[in-house]
Amino acid sequence: MLKREFWQQFDYLLFGGVLILCIFGIAMIQSAIAGNEEIAISVSRQVIFVVGGFVVLFLTSLIDYRYLSSLTRIMYIFSVVILMGIYVIGTAVYGSARWFDTGVILIQPSELVKTIMIVILADYFYKTQDQDKNLNWIFKSFLITAFVVLWIFIQPNLSMSIVIFVIWFALLWYAGLPFKYLLIFAAVGIVLGLIGFNILEDYQQNRILNFLFPDPNARYGETFNVDQAKISIGSGGLLGMGYGQGSQVQLRFLKVRHTDFIFSAMAHEFGFIGTIFIMSILVFVIYRCFRVGQKASDMFGQLIAYGVGTLLFFQMAVNIGVNLNVIPVTGLTLPFISYGGSSLASLLLGIGFVESVSAHRHRE
Repeated sequence: MLKREFWQQFDYLLFGGVLILCIFGIAMIQSAIAGNEEIAISVSRQVIFVVGGFVVLFLTSLIDYRYLSSLTRIMYIFSVVILMGIYVIGTAVYGSARWFDTGVILIQPSELVKTIMIVILADYFYKTQDQDKNLNWIFKSFLITAFVVLWIFIQPNLSMSIVIFVIWFALLWYAGLPFKYLLIFAAVGIVLGLIGFNILEDYQQNRILNFLFPDPNARYGETFNVDQAKISIGSGGLLGMGYGQGSQVQLRFLKVRHTDFIFSAMAHEFGFIGTIFIMSILVFVIYRCFRVGQKASDMFGQLIAYGVGTLLFFQMAVNIGVNLNVIPVTGLTLPFISYGGSSLASLLLGIGFVESVSAHRHRE
């Protein structure tokens, strides 16, 4: 029987916000299918993902997050093993070996690993909080992160690699990174960006080049999806075309509309006001994560909540940025709304961690 204290400290506002977004996501996927039989099963699968994800969320919240500190080494080994397993029994989709094929659904281990890394890095910074914040402290945390990212980068999966490094840097900053090292990070980042371009896959280089130097005469090809996304957003206007009534979506001009470009589909059908309303709920969820971090009773819980909030914010910003064509195309989903079992499960697991921090913050 659960203690009354657990229910009193459980963050119902956070839970409710996530639930609303997931339900809206199912409805939006239903509209985005637009009668396409090939992806019609996406709706029923998303329902299963949501139900299963909330079970994971609740079970995770029941566990005192402090116990996770003793399991981080096992979690790290598990993360590396499943990422390495991709190269043995993984399935290649769109030219990248990122998935395990269960025969029913495709599971993307890197999605799970990005959430696990929040706990692993939070534990490292928590246990080293009394050490000098010097280059050695930074370098050790970088090695922990880089060894995991290596197996994701060579899949290849550049966007997820960037996500995990963003989580690492954010937690590094929250843990007390001295300001003087920011210039070093900026210089190293510029150098790696210039050097790293040459080792990217051809399709990754093309995405960047097409973003920087788009062909104004191209009607199809690499820029087609982005062009259709901009048309969808612009034609939505203030109030939108109406649910299930958007021509860009229903006539299938907008591609991958239930995953990467679901934001454009939403803007097309619900307009500026509807989109702002839904995004406000997502921002509220992010705020609640940081609020839980502020109230946490120790640095470990604080960093877990901050890390999940940062992950949600970064994915939201990148997905919207891609749809608005202000950054190159990536494969990051819009949290809780885009179709995808692995992504949804990993984010709900993260919310479960945050709820655990909230519900157990006063427990010794």
